[in-house]
Amino acid sequence: MSPAPVIIAVDGRSGAGKTTLAVELAARLRAHRKVSLFHLEDIYPGWDGLAAGIERYVTTVLTPLSRGEAAAWTSWDWENHYDGDARVTLPAEIVIVEGVGAAAEAARPLIDAVVWAESPDDVRRTRALDRDGATFEPHWDRWAAQEDEWLGRDDVPGHADLRVQNLADGSAPSDVLQLLPYLPALAPTLAPELSARLGLRLHAERVDAAPDAPALFQSLYGASANAVWLDSSNAGTGGYDASDPAERTAAGRSRFSIMADDGGTFGQSVTHRSGVSRISAGSCTAKVPGPFFRWLDSVWGRRAVRTPEGYPGEFTLGWLGCLGYELKRETGGSDVSAPTPDAALIFAGRAVVLDHAEGAAWLLALEAPDAGEWLARTRAAVQTAAAVAGPTAEAGGSTGVVPSPPPAFRSRDTGAGYREKIAAAQHEIAQGNTYEVCLTTTLEARIPAGSLDPWSTYLALRRRNPAPFASYLRLGDVAVASTSPERFLKIASDGGMRAEPIKGTRRRAADPEEDSRLRTDLATSLKDRAENIMIVDLLRNDLSHFAEPGSVTVSRLCAIESYATVHQMVSTIDAQLLPGAPRAEAVAACFPAGSMTGAPKISTMAILDRLEAGPRGLYSGAIGYFSLNGAADLAVAIRTLALNTAGDGTVELSLGVGGAITSDSVPDEEYEEIRTKAYGVLSTLGATFPEA
Repeated sequence: MSPAPVIIAVDGRSGAGKTTLAVELAARLRAHRKVSLFHLEDIYPGWDGLAAGIERYVTTVLTPLSRGEAAAWTSWDWENHYDGDARVTLPAEIVIVEGVGAAAEAARPLIDAVVWAESPDDVRRTRALDRDGATFEPHWDRWAAQEDEWLGRDDVPGHADLRVQNLADGSAPSDVLQLLPYLPALAPTLAPELSARLGLRLHAERVDAAPDAPALFQSLYGASANAVWLDSSNAGTGGYDASDPAERTAAGRSRFSIMADDGGTFGQSVTHRSGVSRISAGSCTAKVPGPFFRWLDSVWGRRAVRTPEGYPGEFTLGWLGCLGYELKRETGGSDVSAPTPDAALIFAGRAVVLDHAEGAAWLLALEAPDAGEWLARTRAAVQTAAAVAGPTAEAGGSTGVVPSPPPAFRSRDTGAGYREKIAAAQHEIAQGNTYEVCLTTTLEARIPAGSLDPWSTYLALRRRNPAPFASYLRLGDVAVASTSPERFLKIASDGGMRAEPIKGTRRRAADPEEDSRLRTDLATSLKDRAENIMIVDLLRNDLSHFAEPGSVTVSRLCAIESYATVHQMVSTIDAQLLPGAPRAEAVAACFPAGSMTGAPKISTMAILDRLEAGPRGLYSGAIGYFSLNGAADLAVAIRTLALNTAGDGTVELSLGVGGAITSDSVPDEEYEEIRTKAYGVLSTLGATFPEA
């Protein structure tokens, strides 16, 4: 008797390519361990024997193998239509069972992972008959009827851990092997495959050119279903005083922009909703239950590549995308569901990084068979986009986005209702339940699909309101257009941590004297300073959970930074990560951003759930990257428009706005502040703040 093996079932209807997939998986897995392979077609008792074959397989093959015992079973003689010879399948470290019914309901309790292979009906029939010829053709319909009956009562695809669209182009085995190590039941056994990811080699190539960024993104990723542009859109806008430390810090945030998709050998994407992550690679999608930050810890935080010599950036490929506010369920908040994903990321095995300070583009690619072709194509695209760059270049060629008619936004709260919630928040403060409540509301509009182009919308927003943490994300059915000025959390590859909360906002004015008065008013406001300092204290605590003792410092307190449409009060908190500390947990300890909750965080989030009475979605979550060298840089998702494509031919636009409520807050002033914050996005769309 051997130790119990790990059992992988490869199931699917006839002609889905299960046998080829299973044989190839077994061959590749044998590189590191012993693998045993069993085919159900050897045990079905005839052309009417699907149900009986499944029963025989579970009883005589799967049950003993799951105990680590040899399985003695009787084969079926397809020529003589009777029982054949006796056979034995030996246990091994990994057992792959393959065939229609391999993951049937009676088998699933004994199986560690279910792979469901699927192909279009016409492809399946052609593939099956090409393989088995005249033997199978007279029986195709009767066998298919048995499959229909079985699947009608047993939803095997719905229970699959991994589903693969088997295109018969040779890609399925590699795609499956990319995702199998993510399954918790297989991770210990597939440790060699996971370890191989820590030995990746990164190619970095500098191109001395300053391309027009929108033109380059559109050229490289305009047709990509999943693509991310972390866009320091205020780079080169000037206006920074190099003698002012606060403004030097602000300028430093705008040095790099990153653009990538999930194409190529290593490309993957993940979407997390309500405790389940769905990871896709090529033709495959894996379903992994469990908390998102636990999954993130399994794929990020350990240094997998070296930063190339001469490369000045922190991003060395990895995961990029967004985290929604509702991930707070994992960090002390309650469980609320949202229409948008709780997290959506792509893994980029190749990317372009624009260094705005040096006027250069860096091409980054993990070594792979398709890396050379991508580098050549991208090098040419950078040069082409550089040729059109300049002060007269139109960003992406767009001239405007206002649809006709403009979107009619509705607000979750009326003006009177929002003011009542402010009073309720102040009552909680008076009761000693919180010190500060970051109360938000949501503006929404439903429009016909195709009436508003997300890409053109983002280009218009970035022209109107350039920001250091602007971003454009296209992630399946969700698009995000953000002009965020606020950093949530940065973790450098050497473990340096930084948070830069914004609390305190004033509008910009066209008249210089009025604009200066507004800036001074913000700088001298006791209320705004109190808001900011409370959040600074909260973030000092958040960072301290995984920081070296004594390393938490406040290097800037209540500095004023000016952007295209607002003046804002910003502070900077720094710390040093404990050596060996789990970086994903360090991010979770700070999530969601304290500037979007209030203080103390957990009790205030509970108050916000009661007051807001609805999900925030992506708003007040985070947007950024998790790099292969252990670095991360995340912005707070504010000034952010989410576009969620529904299945009914419409798109739901969502814009969150809010402000910090203290005991000194004046309801009318707080309501005016959220109108000011919404103005930049709404006016770009030709829309107005809903009055009610």
